[in-house]
Amino acid sequence: MEELLKKLQDIFTVFGMKVIAAVAILIIGRWIAGLLRRFIRKLMTKRKVDDSLVSFVSNLVFVGLMTFVILAVLGQFGIQTGSFIAVVGAAGLAIGFALQGALGNFAAGVLMLIFRPFKVGDYIEGAGVAGIVEEIELFTTQLKTPDNKTVIIPNAKLTGDNITNYSTKDCRRVDLVFGVSYTDDLKKVKDVIADVLAQDERILKEPELTIGLLELADSSVNFAVRPWVKTADYWPVLFDTNEAMKKRFDAEGISIPFPQSDVHLYQAKE
Repeated sequence: MEELLKKLQDIFTVFGMKVIAAVAILIIGRWIAGLLRRFIRKLMTKRKVDDSLVSFVSNLVFVGLMTFVILAVLGQFGIQTGSFIAVVGAAGLAIGFALQGALGNFAAGVLMLIFRPFKVGDYIEGAGVAGIVEEIELFTTQLKTPDNKTVIIPNAKLTGDNITNYSTKDCRRVDLVFGVSYTDDLKKVKDVIADVLAQDERILKEPELTIGLLELADSSVNFAVRPWVKTADYWPVLFDTNEAMKKRFDAEGISIPFPQSDVHLYQAKE
């Protein structure tokens, strides 16, 4: 009987030490995981990373560390964790293949939130779509097109090609081309164009605008006109300048010839 009690005492002693060690590993491991989660959250917040990404990454780190802590606790009780890790790894690999597209979108979303090629409110062009950025999420980006349509683009598709951000710079160049007749006085045409642009206060003095003869086309002499405006004034200036230039050419007797294809069409109708 005494021998049995001694064996039970030895078992409880060894088991008790394992329990104490397991509890210590759990407490210390959880403390370290929480400390690292707070550190990562603070670091990412300081660098102005998106709140959703801060929460996701910090929690992911915490869960990953706690997984190792739990495996260490199980190891204290003699439980073989090697096969468990292999099963989890195989399951993770299978899930990764099944969710390959989703994971690609997620990775692209994380990169966009870190490097910030654009932000909410920017007017961008990417993946064959142009519009104002309304939402940037981990898997998709939502744009509003100029005709008020909502377009949701997978992040992997958006980052897989060039992204043009029209809102990054404070000013933009308006590219215009005006064609006049070969019989018109070129100096007069340039003076008229310069005068029309000078009357528009939205056109910036710096950078300096450009007015130059672009090409001698089949039916017209084409002038390249390149004024600079604030980004917000781009479309209003583009539309207004075209209209103002047409009215001024008419008033000055400057001819705007038909393109050759339109001339043939006009003659056929007559």
